[in-house]
Amino acid sequence: MRVLLVEDDLKLASFISKGLREAGFAVDHCADGEDGLHMASTESYDAAIIDIMLPKLDGLSLIDELRKIKNNTPVIILSAKRSVDDRIRGLQAGGDDYLVKPFSFAELLARVQALIRRASGTSEPTTLVVDDLSMDLRTRKVTRAGQKIDLPPLEFSLLEYLMRNAGNVVSKTMIMEHVWDYNFDPQTNVVEVRICKLRDKIDKDFEKKLIHTVYGAGYVLEQDS
Repeated sequence: MRVLLVEDDLKLASFISKGLREAGFAVDHCADGEDGLHMASTESYDAAIIDIMLPKLDGLSLIDELRKIKNNTPVIILSAKRSVDDRIRGLQAGGDDYLVKPFSFAELLARVQALIRRASGTSEPTTLVVDDLSMDLRTRKVTRAGQKIDLPPLEFSLLEYLMRNAGNVVSKTMIMEHVWDYNFDPQTNVVEVRICKLRDKIDKDFEKKLIHTVYGAGYVLEQDS
């Protein structure tokens, strides 16, 4: 999952970015509204976290501009303003949720996850299952045939993306967009390297292979026929 964070408080932005990455998200950060509008307009995100008080272009204007161009990326508004009127203005501008500072990171993470669930139009599963491979999204526990598999955050996020798209071919570009942030060079072999490491843990010790390369197209996770 890929999130855009638009926040000019660099200390807070670093705290949020670190927490989201540890939770398996790819995070792009912008420190002003104009850069945030450009990123949100040109890149694909599963959710955006936008502060109201931003230099160059305030958060509400940023959200309004996004909605004008039919960009429906789910948005959580961050604000120090607590009044009901402020919340109403934020939601009327096109925000989907409103979180008052100071806040706990656990609450922000829960709201981001809920926002992505609602945007998908489907109820969020607590467990993803493909054949004998299982991923518990709450405990972040992965097992195959009952055997526990330990994955670092980036590999967990990569496997989650493959499992959520089980049966569908996902290209290297799609993986880069949803698992890594935009600073990664698309010409590098970082995706291939991570897929190889994931295969070592998911497929190597099992007769049935689940992660397949579709040459010239990308990768697909499905039961080996």
